[in-house]
Amino acid sequence: MCAVVAIGKSGPDVTEHSHYDFIIIGGGPAGQGAAEFATLAGLRTLVIERNILGGLVVTTGGAPTKTLREAALYLTGFRERALYGLTAPADIALAVERMRARTAQVRSAMQDITRSFFDDLGVEVAYGSARLGSGRTVLLTPRDGDGKECFLTAERILLATGSRPSRPPNIPFDDPDVFDSEGLPKLQRIPKSVLIVGGGSIGCEFVSIFNAFGIPVTLVQPGDRLLREMDSEMSQLLCHVFENFGIHLLFGKRVCAAQRINNELNVTLETGEVLRPDIALFAAGRTVNTEGLGLEAAGVKLNARGAVAVSDKFETSVDGIYAAGDLIGPSLSSISMEQGRVAACHAFDLRFKEKMDPLPVSAVYSVPEVAGVGLTEDNAKKQRINYEVGRCSFATIPRGIIAGHSEGLLKLVFRKDDRRLLGVHILGEIASELIGLGQATIHTGGTIDVFNRLTFATPTYTMAYKFAAFDGLKRLAGESEPSP
Repeated sequence: MCAVVAIGKSGPDVTEHSHYDFIIIGGGPAGQGAAEFATLAGLRTLVIERNILGGLVVTTGGAPTKTLREAALYLTGFRERALYGLTAPADIALAVERMRARTAQVRSAMQDITRSFFDDLGVEVAYGSARLGSGRTVLLTPRDGDGKECFLTAERILLATGSRPSRPPNIPFDDPDVFDSEGLPKLQRIPKSVLIVGGGSIGCEFVSIFNAFGIPVTLVQPGDRLLREMDSEMSQLLCHVFENFGIHLLFGKRVCAAQRINNELNVTLETGEVLRPDIALFAAGRTVNTEGLGLEAAGVKLNARGAVAVSDKFETSVDGIYAAGDLIGPSLSSISMEQGRVAACHAFDLRFKEKMDPLPVSAVYSVPEVAGVGLTEDNAKKQRINYEVGRCSFATIPRGIIAGHSEGLLKLVFRKDDRRLLGVHILGEIASELIGLGQATIHTGGTIDVFNRLTFATPTYTMAYKFAAFDGLKRLAGESEPSP
């Protein structure tokens, strides 16, 4: 008999002939969101997880990575030390030790919370690997067992196995000084210098962490800008801030080889230039986890990018089998969770949430943060929308002056004819928190006049919305004035 004990108060053991309403393969954000809605409807649900419930968000990315950033800023006094005339360098060794301890604490707490979440829902959880069989069947190989497969059946199945960092074949990841984003948090020593390849969100976040510790950092970006999905003005501003922090940026260059010569890491660019960092992080993209799922045998089709193809209801090419999260295309964990919820609703005709938010927020936890929602100015130009913008520099509002973060900027993109808000883009302290007000305003079809009417507390960064709206109104008024 193949049996797997489920966690908590989840009901009977999984046996080799168990039947479920819903089997979810993958216990990360997408699986978590789907399980939540399924249990609200009283469906018997099984989540199969290969490693740790919560996935990347509670292990090496998500909360742990953001904790690294937060700890680095607080423990080194990065930026604030100079602001208050504290010129003595921070004790980096002690700071790194405390940062590791704090990150481990957060990781453990997040994993405990996630396990409790599934337990409180009454979701059955089995640890092991799974693959699709014929029809709506799943073959489960328990992680702790004799290797015998359990044959499970379900009314509906959700695939949510996520993704992993892409590893270019020309890079020796077996070298002790070469890392991907999931391996880097395990680094046990303080590097003398760091090379980061990739100017996306992960690259920018780790650049900021190392820079806060005063470690020389070089960032190589094959493209011509950082954060290509963000508003180009915000991208350019972040570039200037990084350069002012002493970060070395190399744009339009690709790595063609990495090797160890005379016990020294050599990274060669296509230009022939050789960089010799103490360690190197490759953070350029992610690969979906489709291996071992039995997709081809089950008839589940992939798209041109190698991800699982789904309909707008997140159903795959096989009736009754759904997919969500990074498996259908790497995205933010918040979006993955929503995809799981929507998929569960369509799978069982639930009325909790039938479609995705068309205006999800994007946030990058670099130093400073960058966040955006809605149309960028670049989008508005391409779509030939008659638009205008309003800006507010954090250097002109009391909270920005007090904090000394003068590089911050809030930008509104809106229609000229009716002043309806189209997009909000922010660079600066707590940008990821500030962006929510802009998102809500766009959702309700609001105009920039909303910020004119509202009275905000001061000193707060929220005041930037009001002054950005004023700037937009002034621009409109200037266009309507008759020529002298």
